[in-house]
Amino acid sequence: MPNRLAAATSSYLQQHADNPVDWYEWGDAAFARAREFDRPIFLSIGYAACHWCHVMAHECFENREIAEQLNEHFVAIKVDREERPDVDAVYMAATQSVSGHGGWPMSVFLTPDGRAFMAGTYYPPTDRGGQPGFPRLLSAMSDAWRSQRAAVYEQAAQIEKAIERDLRFVDHVVASAPTRSVAIVSQALVEHLVARVDDDGGFGPAPKFPRPSYVEALLVAWSDPRARAAVHRTLDAMSRRGLYDHIRGGFARYSVDARWHVPHFEKMLSDQALLAMAYFRADRAAGGGTPWATVALETLRFVRDDLRVHAGYASSLDADSDGVEGAHVTWTRDDVAAALASAGRLELLDEACARWRINDGELFEGRCIPQLADGAPFATPPHLLAALDALRTARAQRPQPSRDNKVVLEWNAMFAAACFESGSREFVQLGAETLWNLDRTHYENGRWFRTETRTAQATAADIAWLLEATLSAFEATGDDEWLAKSPDLVTYLVDHYWDGERPTASSPSRGGGVFTTANSVEDLVYRPKEIFDGATPSAHAVVATAFAKFARLTDDADADAVVSRLLELAGPLLDDHPAAVPDLVRAYGFFASGRDIVIPGDRAPWSDLLRSVFVPFSLVVSGYGSSSLLANREEGWAYLCESRACQLPVRTPDELRRQIEALEFR
Repeated sequence: MPNRLAAATSSYLQQHADNPVDWYEWGDAAFARAREFDRPIFLSIGYAACHWCHVMAHECFENREIAEQLNEHFVAIKVDREERPDVDAVYMAATQSVSGHGGWPMSVFLTPDGRAFMAGTYYPPTDRGGQPGFPRLLSAMSDAWRSQRAAVYEQAAQIEKAIERDLRFVDHVVASAPTRSVAIVSQALVEHLVARVDDDGGFGPAPKFPRPSYVEALLVAWSDPRARAAVHRTLDAMSRRGLYDHIRGGFARYSVDARWHVPHFEKMLSDQALLAMAYFRADRAAGGGTPWATVALETLRFVRDDLRVHAGYASSLDADSDGVEGAHVTWTRDDVAAALASAGRLELLDEACARWRINDGELFEGRCIPQLADGAPFATPPHLLAALDALRTARAQRPQPSRDNKVVLEWNAMFAAACFESGSREFVQLGAETLWNLDRTHYENGRWFRTETRTAQATAADIAWLLEATLSAFEATGDDEWLAKSPDLVTYLVDHYWDGERPTASSPSRGGGVFTTANSVEDLVYRPKEIFDGATPSAHAVVATAFAKFARLTDDADADAVVSRLLELAGPLLDDHPAAVPDLVRAYGFFASGRDIVIPGDRAPWSDLLRSVFVPFSLVVSGYGSSSLLANREEGWAYLCESRACQLPVRTPDELRRQIEALEFR
């Protein structure tokens, strides 16, 4: 019989609705039962596209004997980390404290009041490779709870201290404004990245994750040949090898090897958005017209075509199809031959296999992962489009990966921002539609929610990305309606997420920054803050960037004070450890070294130029709206401003290009 997760709104939780485990959702009912029966809690956190979550579910949670052991001695709670990233953050800190690493599935044992006393990740059903089997671990935790209760609470107290340090790291930093200029901080970050980039692109060993923030940090130093080389190496490798899906488009979550050949096949909406923005900006830095723009556009098309749902865009596609990892992606030469024969284009077999490197060599369990042959153009040559269509048709007939249809506010706003970055009329319109839709699906009775089901309140990152995308919509369109929407988001964020007194223009050194969770969230033991960047930029950084842009566009001194305080709280990190906070370095740039390209009225005559230049930390403002940057500007001219001081206006794109090229980054 289905368990109580059958009524859950999360598709990840619904995946576990037929488990024999008596799962609870996160909430008062689970904790009340734990107190009533004096049982510890077993907390399992994962997400729908997680391969190892599926493995542990099949091996352990679908096993009746293991389920009976769990049900008899524990209260079991299942959490979708994408729906509740705040819960995930708290217990990820515990997991890293106990085991020295994190990951999903996350397996945490809690006291009935929610304090962790043991934590890890995946556990096998039997002892394996030096790792205890899950049943043995359950027995040990149950015995400890019954016979070593004092030791359990002592362990929980020690972990609690570690969690507090991790989740409130920014509170332990001695607040002081950065002593180094944006140029010096950015250069220190560039030097770190140039030294760290490897021959295959990227910034670390396997498993290798894309780090769009690192790429964007290198773009600031585009005049440095070492930075340019690192960008070329990284973006080309990621888009030409197996990390990129050459048949359907879009990027996998990460590469299991150091050469980007074998991906972990899940696809996340957040990765598509952040990578598309990085590829668009790199294309502009290189002068426009590079394959990188095509990569970005094809990535947006993948999202549009494969992730669209009624309320926006789905969170992810699974790594597995029909229970086999990557089965929907990999090929043999015989598979290609069958696909082409069905389309009546078997004569293209040799060329198709050569282009996508599908041969008899084993890359993944005896099969090939499409990647581009050396020297092959990224865009498919016209005479091979029929082959590409045939492969797509054949692949569509295979068992497909499951899709997590959850519409995350933060990630949909990221996608909208990427659409605005494209400069494409089609995708700018798509971005606008996405934002209007989020207003309808994620907002109710004065409150923003993280998903369309409105079961979890929005995080600070949700609201900050929504503000960022709204300001990007104003930049892309010049329509004043977008700028008019932004003050409400600014107010909402400060009202619900700011810690303590609010900074003002007259008293900027107030408050302790932004909490991850809204002030009305009451079901967490700890209220986290997020300062370090990970797979996505930290809430601290996104708030700082969005508020810096808003302050420039509206001349709002109090918003500027919020940015000043956020930078002050993290000043020592910016000075001494910029690689830990690359997105905050970007926010620092918008705050202290911002440039504005102001084009009153119609921007169309300037569009070709804007698509072929990259000006770090810049805003592009056009139209007839209420932005203070448009005040007292004359239509038909363009104004290049830096730190609120403008050069002489110019009438032609060539003149503006010369001014841009003469800019010095300070």
